[in-house]
Amino acid sequence: MSADGNATALKKQHLIDPEICIRCNTCEATCPVGAVTHDDNNYVVDPEKCNYCLDCIAPCPTGSIDNWRMVKAAYSIEAQLGWNELPVQEDLGDDAEPASQEIDDEVEKILATAHAGVGGKTIAPASASKPAIHIYRRAEPAVATVQGNFRITAAGTESDICHVVLSFGSTAFPVLEGQSIGIVPPGNRADGKPHDIRLYSIASARDGEKRNANNVSLTIKRVEGGVASNYMCDLKVGDKVEVTGPFGATFLMPNDTQANIIMICTGTGSAPFRAFTERRRRAMQNAAGKAIMFFGARTPQELPYFGPLQKVPNSLLEKHLVFSRIPGAEKEYVQDRMRVEAATVASLLASPQTHMFICGLKGMETGVEEALADICRKHGPALGLPDWTKLKPEMRGQGRFHVETY
Repeated sequence: MSADGNATALKKQHLIDPEICIRCNTCEATCPVGAVTHDDNNYVVDPEKCNYCLDCIAPCPTGSIDNWRMVKAAYSIEAQLGWNELPVQEDLGDDAEPASQEIDDEVEKILATAHAGVGGKTIAPASASKPAIHIYRRAEPAVATVQGNFRITAAGTESDICHVVLSFGSTAFPVLEGQSIGIVPPGNRADGKPHDIRLYSIASARDGEKRNANNVSLTIKRVEGGVASNYMCDLKVGDKVEVTGPFGATFLMPNDTQANIIMICTGTGSAPFRAFTERRRRAMQNAAGKAIMFFGARTPQELPYFGPLQKVPNSLLEKHLVFSRIPGAEKEYVQDRMRVEAATVASLLASPQTHMFICGLKGMETGVEEALADICRKHGPALGLPDWTKLKPEMRGQGRFHVETY
């Protein structure tokens, strides 16, 4: 925060990771405003010239150009030229009130529960950008304005799922694909205490719902009696919303264009994978790595983003949409389709470039794990794959296996 406590005084600074950069000069040649410069040590971004146009992002072959920090005062060119690695995100909080710290602890517990299925301590993918976290708290939230609120499942179905777009205007709110934000519902609980913060995964790419927009989108299912979900699904364009975060430092998209990404989800668990896919579409259209999604719902009418998904080319995302309640058809779940595609899944698991992300209802975990165990048993010997009980902790320890269920 700034000295006067004004959160909007923070500055979003564009930085280049010196550990990943190969000094190819692509960024300097691409930048239309001359913000990138270099010496014999590093390529750096001049904070006085950078206008966040993002023209340099897609051409970078390593992803080193796509790094950001929230700062009270910008890092100078001289400081950046002397770096061997990026600095960690500085603590921007002031002397937080005890209640604010309690909220942070509450959020960490929510995330720990969501990530429990991974089976141990997780780390971020090695090539993922370094995230900013915990910038805004309940005591000093960011205030966003609703830009859009659309139902994305068919009317009359049991699943009332909304796509909500929140704009931060001039308030800096940097996010990465895979992170979450906290929504602060107005009012108090029956015991007089403020309503609990509710976390929602970001469904848009890091540069906004539309490119270069300072906004985020969320995928929210209306839950009967749910305070936050009903509050969010009932919002109108122009309404103001208090937001905390961003949160999450491990369930992040790899920037490596060679990375294969296996995404397994149900319902609103598709939100981070919509963000992953949009990021690839904007910045990695010709990525050598394969992106494949197993997405389950009761019916096509209840699958979020069903229509837009049909327009995503298979060259960008291989889609397996499975349904469990189609009249006259046998029930099919994501784990069933994974078994059908076992040869493809196994070949991807055999690659050290493969990352797996699982997001959705907690009940899906057991079936998915059993399918992965079957796939490794059936195809492992020919591919040199170990049993899933050995492969899973290996992938987790390398930042290549992530679970977020609820």
